[in-house]
Amino acid sequence: MRGVVIGTLTELAEQDPRIVLLTADLGYCVLEQFADRVPGQFFNVGVSEQNMLGLATGLAESGFIPFVYSIVNFAALRPYEFIRNGPVLHQLPVRILAIGGGFEYGHAGPTHHGLEDIGVMRVQPGLTVIAPADAQQAKSALKASYHLPGPVYFRLGKDDKTVLPGLEGKFDLGKAQEIRKGNDLLMVTMGSIAPSALEAINTLSEKGISCGLMVVSCLSPAPKDDLVEILARYPLVLTVEAHYIVGGVGSLVSEIIAEEGISCKVFRCGVRSTPNGITGSEKFLNDVNGLSSEKLVATALQALGSF
Repeated sequence: MRGVVIGTLTELAEQDPRIVLLTADLGYCVLEQFADRVPGQFFNVGVSEQNMLGLATGLAESGFIPFVYSIVNFAALRPYEFIRNGPVLHQLPVRILAIGGGFEYGHAGPTHHGLEDIGVMRVQPGLTVIAPADAQQAKSALKASYHLPGPVYFRLGKDDKTVLPGLEGKFDLGKAQEIRKGNDLLMVTMGSIAPSALEAINTLSEKGISCGLMVVSCLSPAPKDDLVEILARYPLVLTVEAHYIVGGVGSLVSEIIAEEGISCKVFRCGVRSTPNGITGSEKFLNDVNGLSSEKLVATALQALGSF
């Protein structure tokens, strides 16, 4: 997603001099297109994420639209107080481009896993939180949120090629995308793990199980009306996220079900414990944490059998 988003941002910046892009010494082979085409709107602040957010806050207050770029853990956690005290409390148009949620930087070890970013961002009032499922949706999300007056947090994957069939780049603020309907089971997912959920649904369909798929790409403002309407159709819901099971889409779905009194059972598929030091590829770590399509199928079958 990151390459498509930066390409789109570059095109917007060529038309709008208010757009500036800041990086904390990251993004090589990704940000060059922006730096080469609009060099006066690009700043590398060095390895200084907190200062980068402080600078972005000042730029936003001065009439610019600053985008800050870093890996999820450096974009969301290291400068968290600066995000809260700057763009959130003052409702300024700072856009945070956080790259590689979940285990996308798996080989770099637990310090580089992005497993709690949606949770900590979703609690901040007035902060729009977006986690696109593929590059085309990420492009649509950027265009849809470009003119928002307040801050925006984007969780973006590194993959620019994978396309989620049925999504077709659709994105609307405060809305969810129902890309497949079913009767027995609904999977609700966010972000770049969505293709694994769809693959699991295809396998379950071959076994005669009717499965729906909903993509929640806008976590805040939450797509409450869509969730209330669609969750009520299913007896069983599996939430799927490359994130801790607390704070992300699993928590959001559970909150809506509890508040609205919806009669369905929820199984949250996500990371349940602190990383134990084992490292490896994204594919390996997703499987270890029950997020591969094979593990999702097994969880779904177990959940269906518990009724």
